[in-house]
Amino acid sequence: MSGHDNSSQLRSVLPFEAEPAAVRELRRAVRGQLAEWCLPAFAEEAELAVSELAANVIKHVGRGVAATLVLEAVGDRLRIELHDKSYRVPVLGTVACDDECGRGLHLLAGMAADWGTLLTATGKAVWCELSADPELQCRRVQRAEAALTKYRGDVGAPPLLQSRSAQILEESAIDLIADLLHWVTAQGGDPDGLLDRAQMHFEAEARAEVLAEAA
Repeated sequence: MSGHDNSSQLRSVLPFEAEPAAVRELRRAVRGQLAEWCLPAFAEEAELAVSELAANVIKHVGRGVAATLVLEAVGDRLRIELHDKSYRVPVLGTVACDDECGRGLHLLAGMAADWGTLLTATGKAVWCELSADPELQCRRVQRAEAALTKYRGDVGAPPLLQSRSAQILEESAIDLIADLLHWVTAQGGDPDGLLDRAQMHFEAEARAEVLAEAA
């Protein structure tokens, strides 16, 4: 995978082969590129978006096919494009669907300020834009509260609107995190590593917010 150009806008073009190992390398490359551009606040969502887009290529276009990731930072937005050689356009369907939309596009639509698909001369590009706008950054809190509300309903707990004490919310959040760690373990993942990475992402974004406020 190779670097970026020096035009007025920040742009990086990263060719890769659609293999699981390459996706892990791609995530590291994205994090490194954003650090070089002094845009750490985008790192967590950008890595997730890249992982989902690349996983879609592996599943629906084929393992080992040539693909290209393009990152472009303009203003307060980061644009991510994943180019492949298939003309099959993904469709956002129900969460349970097992076609090209899968769960990845639902995650993408939930986190991105905008997203879509472009047909190219050699295939297609699925793209999304992440925003550093403070008003849109609060969607993290909104997503967390929505997940917590759904979780409390699943376990038969009172709705959040009826119980908003800090202790109740904290206990519910701990239970949800514990269930997520069980899920990660069941998938063969490393729960301790996941917690460490989540903490690193949180601290990086918190530092970025402090620097932005001080600027």
